[in-house]
Amino acid sequence: MNKLKAYYTQLNEREQRLVLISAVLTIIALFYWVIWSPLSQAVTKGQANLSSQQELLVWVQQNANRALQLQGSAKPTTKFNGSLAQEVNQSAGRLNITIARMQPQGDELQVWIDQVPFNDVLSWLQGLESKGIAILDLDVAETNAAGQIKIRRLKLGKA
Repeated sequence: MNKLKAYYTQLNEREQRLVLISAVLTIIALFYWVIWSPLSQAVTKGQANLSSQQELLVWVQQNANRALQLQGSAKPTTKFNGSLAQEVNQSAGRLNITIARMQPQGDELQVWIDQVPFNDVLSWLQGLESKGIAILDLDVAETNAAGQIKIRRLKLGKA
């Protein structure tokens, strides 16, 4: 520090003023780039984040009642009491679905179907669920025919 003071005192008056002005400008520039600019960017980013979070809160508040209504309107699942294999056969027969293979496993049933219209499968599965039969696992593959699928494995159980 003493060397700097000695160097400064050796400068003529004009050079000393230039050094002081340069030092002040350097301090202002450092303050701007090291402190002010990062703080300003952080505040802007924080305000944008706050704004998006407030929009999300408004959306959640608006849709909370709708979610509660939908939750309340959901049908309680009925308990299926009967032969799982018999119900699956009868319901598949009503929709002209040919079951290739059926294998009971305790309270569960595995079903394989070679080729069936996709829309019929959806109707069939929806009907089974409405009777209290749960779809535990489903493995579907496409076939060469348009609108047709192959059920590699359908695992059903009592809900």
